Amino acid sequence: MGIVTGMAMTAAAGWVLVVTVLYATQRSILFVPDTSRPDPAASAAPMMARVTTVTADGLELEGWWQPPAAGRPTVLYFHGNGGNVGGRDDKARRMIERGYGVLLAGYRGYGGNPGSPSEAGLIDDGRAWLDRVEGFGIAARATVLYGESLGSGVVAALALERAVAGLVLEAPYTSIADIAAARYWFVPARRLVRDPFDTRSRLGGAKAPVLIVHGTEDRVVPIDHGEALFEVAPEPKRLVRLRGGAHTDLFDHGALEALDAFVAEVIAAGRWPAAAL
Repeated sequence: MGIVTGMAMTAAAGWVLVVTVLYATQRSILFVPDTSRPDPAASAAPMMARVTTVTADGLELEGWWQPPAAGRPTVLYFHGNGGNVGGRDDKARRMIERGYGVLLAGYRGYGGNPGSPSEAGLIDDGRAWLDRVEGFGIAARATVLYGESLGSGVVAALALERAVAGLVLEAPYTSIADIAAARYWFVPARRLVRDPFDTRSRLGGAKAPVLIVHGTEDRVVPIDHGEALFEVAPEPKRLVRLRGGAHTDLFDHGALEALDAFVAEVIAAGRWPAAAL
């Protein structure tokens, strides 16, 4: 065996090993849960209470809930791939201070909840949480689905099934397969992804007005993902580019104000009658 041939075989074996490891560990890369059980009483949103829902496959999940002020909508909030609902306490507090009802949706495998996360599992969790909101007597058409990063893929899937008041995508991605292909360009990433979260293919069928907020300095999910999603989103839709915003700081760069304006526009357009609130 020549030196060149040996080097080529070694390189090929190394490449196969990398592909194998990436495939085997991809869910631990995509889903980074904090499995500890957070306590709202010890958070920045102590007014919230723990609530539970049960998924179609029998998992009892815990989230945090605060009812809306009179005449205000409810935000069903799905967080990103890291941490748990406790890490969104400050965002919840700021929405609650503006009168919004807020339900921070806990995922399977996160925050002390049973189960292991997957695309199908998180979407199933989302269905259960939307049912829970309706169980509080709040109509879907008075509920805004809010998806942060990974959560944007969850709400895009839910919006295909249920007519809600509005759909907010914060720092969204076109698909996890697209993210993987850009990050792991040296392997056939698209073929390896088990949880593609194909937001681009789903968003066009959304049964709600759409707001996309994206930071201009986002290095995790570049803003071109948000811009591409805006192109396929149905009307009415709005894209807000938040100057100086990165991936996780958008409430400090105008995302909450964009939410306020979006809600006001939807109500003013008569697409969301105030009587439904």
